[in-house]
Amino acid sequence: MAGNSQRRNRRTSNKKGATVGSGGQRRRGLEGKGPTPKAEDRKKHKKNRIATAKAKQAANRRPAPRRGGVKGTSEMVVGRNPVFEALRDGVPAITLYVQQYIDNDERVRDVLKLAGERGNINLMEAPRLELDRMTNGLNHQGLVLQVPPYEYAHPTDLLEAAYDNHDQPLIVALDGVTDPRNLGAIVRSTSAFGGHGVVVPERRAAGMTAGAWKSSAGTAARTPVSRVTNLTRALEDYKKAGVTVVGLAADGEHTVESLEALGGPVVIVIGSEGKGLGRLVGETCDYRVRISMPGGAESLNAGVAAGIVLYEAARRRKG
Repeated sequence: MAGNSQRRNRRTSNKKGATVGSGGQRRRGLEGKGPTPKAEDRKKHKKNRIATAKAKQAANRRPAPRRGGVKGTSEMVVGRNPVFEALRDGVPAITLYVQQYIDNDERVRDVLKLAGERGNINLMEAPRLELDRMTNGLNHQGLVLQVPPYEYAHPTDLLEAAYDNHDQPLIVALDGVTDPRNLGAIVRSTSAFGGHGVVVPERRAAGMTAGAWKSSAGTAARTPVSRVTNLTRALEDYKKAGVTVVGLAADGEHTVESLEALGGPVVIVIGSEGKGLGRLVGETCDYRVRISMPGGAESLNAGVAAGIVLYEAARRRKG
C-alpha cells in the first residue's frame, strides 16, 4: 500500500498546473504593456542609432558668433568746468549730483540747463560730505556727473556692420595707445572716413572714458569700439575671415600711398607714438606701411597717423 501511495504522489506532482502563489504573476503576464515605443526610442534599432548620432553632432557643434561685448565701468566727472564740457559735448550721463546750498553762479546754471535739456539725466541733491566720499576727496566744486559704463562691441560685430551695409570692412586696431584723447580722435577719424569701428586691447590701453567721448565729438555714439583680451588673437581671427591686416610702422616695407591692399577689406593697426607696434602684433601683420614725411619728423601723433591712413583707404575705395 505504501508503494502504491508513493507512485500516486509522484504522478500527482508531475501534473502541469498552477503553482501555489503564482496567480498574481499569471495575471500580470496577461496584462498589456502599453503602446509599442517609437523606433527612435528602441535601443538597437537603426533609427535609434541615427537619432543618437545626430544628438552628439548637435552637442559638438560650434556655437554661433557671440553678439555684443563686455561693458566698461561707471565713471565720475567732477568739477564745474569738466561737468559743463562733458554735457556740452554729448558725453552720456546717468545722474548729476549737485551739492546742497551750492553757490548758484553762471556755470552752475549752465550745467543745470544742459542737464534739463537732455531730459534723461537724474538730478540729485547731496551734502558735501557725500560728494567728498563719492569722489575720494577730489575737488568736485559741488558738481559730480555719473557717466554710465560703455558697452563695447564684439569684434565680429564690426565685420557684420560692414557686410550688412555691403561694404568692404575698414577697421582700426590700436596697440599700446594709452591716451583717451587719442582714442577719441581716432574714433572721430574712423567715422569721418567711413570706417566700421575701432578695436582696443583690455590691458595697457585707453578705454572709452569721458575724455575719449569728448575727443570723439559725438561720433562715439555711432562708431562702435570693441575691447579684446588678446589683440594678436583678434587680428588672427580677422585674417581667417579674409581681412588683410596692415600695420603702421616707421620702418615699413611699403608706403601708404603705394599699398593697394588698403582698397580692400582691411584692419589698420596703429601703435603708440613712442614704441610703435609690439613684436607679436607686428609679426601678425600682412603688410607694414610707413607714412612718407619729407619734413623729416621722426613720428606722428597716433590720431594724426590714423587719419592719414584712413584717408588713403577711403580714397582708394571711391576710386
